[in-house]
Amino acid sequence: MKICYLADGQSVHTQKWVRYFASKGHIVHLLTFDKAKSIDGVTVHNLMYFSKIAYLMRITEVRRAIKKIRPDVLHAHYISNYGIYGTLTGFSPFVISAWGSDVLIDPRRSRIKKYFIKHVLKKADLITCDAEHMVDAMKKLGATAEKVHIINYGVDIRKFVPRAKNEALQATLGICGSPIVISSRNLDPLYDVESLIKSIPLVLAEIPKAKFVIVGVGSEETQLKELARSLGVWENTRFVGFVPNDKMPLYLTSMDIYVSTALSDAGLSASTAEAMACGLPVVITDVAANKEWVNDGVNGFVIPTKNPELLAQKVINLLKNDDERKSFGKTNRKIIETRNDYFKEMEKMENLYVELIERQKRRHR
Repeated sequence: MKICYLADGQSVHTQKWVRYFASKGHIVHLLTFDKAKSIDGVTVHNLMYFSKIAYLMRITEVRRAIKKIRPDVLHAHYISNYGIYGTLTGFSPFVISAWGSDVLIDPRRSRIKKYFIKHVLKKADLITCDAEHMVDAMKKLGATAEKVHIINYGVDIRKFVPRAKNEALQATLGICGSPIVISSRNLDPLYDVESLIKSIPLVLAEIPKAKFVIVGVGSEETQLKELARSLGVWENTRFVGFVPNDKMPLYLTSMDIYVSTALSDAGLSASTAEAMACGLPVVITDVAANKEWVNDGVNGFVIPTKNPELLAQKVINLLKNDDERKSFGKTNRKIIETRNDYFKEMEKMENLYVELIERQKRRHR
């Protein structure tokens, strides 16, 4: 197949999709306005960047590229951005993937956005997302049920796998011999890492040697560092900045507990799924589809948002109970192997492409 993606080329999610299909021998093109780097096996088209108000110029660029590529299928990611451009090209078969905010938040921001989102859902030949609540949201926006399929982003369970803690990494971070909690969400308001920082003094009151590794960058980085200093927990906290995805297994498997304090998500976040695949117990907020993946008290804890006190309580509980921590982690690994294997999810998508292309051929016979 010749597959053309229209998406944010800097996104790890986009890169995972295009790499898979390129590795399977398909001809893969990526159209992006986001200055993507080269990707092995993928022809990347960094389109001219026009101001967001210059939509007509952007659409012209996309149309010109698609006409030259002549793909078998066009697949856009994120409905309220690349999805709109994809729809306005008039190309078919056209696939759109919803990422979360594009159907859960953007339709409420303006009537114009809502109109275009509904138009994209109507025109798409096939729609994917990674959670049932997103399916429901799209149905309310006019999507027909038969068009929508759940495809999880998936975890590479060959790369994210339980293994012994890396003592060299722990030594570099100065956390050897300590119980360790990790957060790998970006340092932006949506992920409320502030609540994690506020929970640290409460944890240290019970477990003084605990360390907290905070992976990520974002608009609140300076503010969060200042908060850690003001609360007197700077010495127990490690802000490590951006960590490439291929290094994340090393970090995750060297920790004891994973925490996500997000205020919103689409389906199960990639960072949470990766931690589960590495055999970590998780403490995550009650948003999106989290309760579909984490059974409270069985393979982790699901807590209300913005509740540092309860977060601290659950972290303390896990750090003090080795058997429970290990049991939760083993269960999480099995869940990801069964329900969120990257290779199985992409194989489902590959089959959908084949069906869609065959259907298109039958229409034109």
